[in-house]
Amino acid sequence: MDFIKRHGHVAPALFVIFVFVQSLFFKFSDSPETIYIFQTKLDPWAASLGFPGLFAPGGPFNAHVIGSAELLASLLLLAGTFVARWRLLQALGALLGLAVISGAIFFHLFTPLGVAVINADGSSDGGELFTLACGVWICSAILIWLRRELLLGLLRRPRMA
Repeated sequence: MDFIKRHGHVAPALFVIFVFVQSLFFKFSDSPETIYIFQTKLDPWAASLGFPGLFAPGGPFNAHVIGSAELLASLLLLAGTFVARWRLLQALGALLGLAVISGAIFFHLFTPLGVAVINADGSSDGGELFTLACGVWICSAILIWLRRELLLGLLRRPRMA
């Protein structure tokens, strides 16, 4: 039990880091899959609600912005996982990861993107992206729970007047 208490945070952190880092190539290289998701599916959906350009290149939620947030979360998680005195960074990375992935899950469930992404060429990912997103959400939530005292400590700090 002591081993799990001391090292149980490593596997969820590494899973989140793995999922985020392996997706960076697609987001930063403007791959056809990324263009399809952000510009063909999500941006027209946002435009139909009166928010054109939300997911387009240069928009506030374009693939590069989301990829940058995932990269930052991965770096925070990595540092906080392997340097004990930096565990707060792990907690902050998990918070950022949870925020980013909550958005991804929302867009899979409530937009034309869908749970199983059907690509422009007609192929389907079979729900793999959604499944990975759910795994990242669960692992991020576990890390937040494990580091809850560190996060609550931030809220309890005295404020300078």
